[in-house]
Amino acid sequence: MLAAIAYFATPLLFGPRILVDPVNRTDYLQTVVATGHVEAPNRINIGSQIVGIVAEVPVIEGQTVNPGDVLVRLDDHEAHADVVAAEGAVAQAEARVRQIRELTLPSAQEGLKQAQATVIDAQREYDRAATLARDAYGTIQALDEATKTLDVAKAQVRSSEYQVYTNSPGGSDETMAETQLNQARASLVTAQSRLSYTVVKAPVAGVLISRNVERGWVVQPSNVLMKLSPSGETQLIVDADEKNLGMLRLGQHALVSADAFASENFPADVVYINPGVDFNTATVEVKLTVPSPPPYLVQDMTISVDIEVARRDHTLVLPAADIHDAQSNTPWVLVAESGRARRRQVKLGLVDRSVCSSACRSHSVSPACWRYPSSSGRRISESCARWARLRDAFCASFWCKGACSASPARW
Repeated sequence: MLAAIAYFATPLLFGPRILVDPVNRTDYLQTVVATGHVEAPNRINIGSQIVGIVAEVPVIEGQTVNPGDVLVRLDDHEAHADVVAAEGAVAQAEARVRQIRELTLPSAQEGLKQAQATVIDAQREYDRAATLARDAYGTIQALDEATKTLDVAKAQVRSSEYQVYTNSPGGSDETMAETQLNQARASLVTAQSRLSYTVVKAPVAGVLISRNVERGWVVQPSNVLMKLSPSGETQLIVDADEKNLGMLRLGQHALVSADAFASENFPADVVYINPGVDFNTATVEVKLTVPSPPPYLVQDMTISVDIEVARRDHTLVLPAADIHDAQSNTPWVLVAESGRARRRQVKLGLVDRSVCSSACRSHSVSPACWRYPSSSGRRISESCARWARLRDAFCASFWCKGACSASPARW
């Protein structure tokens, strides 16, 4: 009977048995967790530079390609014909230039020599006719004829000089021939370029992440035929909760895991934090680079990121739920000392939803302390009220007199 009374009376007098949490000294790492996806720093849209009909598509989506690999072939019959016509125009222009240098110019030079010789003969005839006419042995008609012959010879010399000049380097005929040759060569380059546009090649090494073209399609420059993810640097894009924005910094290290390979981790570094917040999702875009991406990492793969924002070595750690008035300037905890619950003010360090690193540079709190969970505070108050009521009812008992001497803080 007495045992039963003691069994049921003890919880009424002293309160229920309460679980306590130990204070441990350990290394504490605070992280920001976010999810996102894999994305290359840039994606290349592959398209055609000319309008044409697709003749062949020798690659498939997801294929790895190297620089210069053929991605799409267009029908090239018309482009080939343009190249042949342009090559003929170049050959004709080159022949015209050679004709000037090998035939026209030498002929003009020889004609000039002949005209100069004719002038010399005409000058001699004129001098003889002029002498005879002065001595009255010759007639005026003969002098006029010699004068005419001399003038014609001189005119022929000037004409030959013009022919030589225009066909010489820098002359008009030679310049026109060179210009026509340059135009023909430019037309050939244009035709060859259009021919090369019928073959769409990979500009860099990478992976084709999409393909939107089939044989027989009519394509034009505005169409995106494929998307290429370049090889090399890999970038992760995650959306972090805006409440963690104050803890994020450039250069912070992170540990990443892909949902498809949850047992494997790899490092990454924060390289970009968007200065704006997405109003609809209340998140901040964060970009990370992966120095050594694992081979299984592919574009648009879903990943989880733990960004290390703070670290404390060999610090006191306790559950955050044990902290009372954590948002105030004087947070406190209940400490179990010699069977009594004592209030102790603490100075908080790092705090997350579940754990508090009280950098527990607290006031009179050591690793040997045991804290009452915050939910036990209500229980202690209820126990104290019950203790007061029962004290008045059973104060005549010797056992109760001993209990009355205890402070309610014991609970």
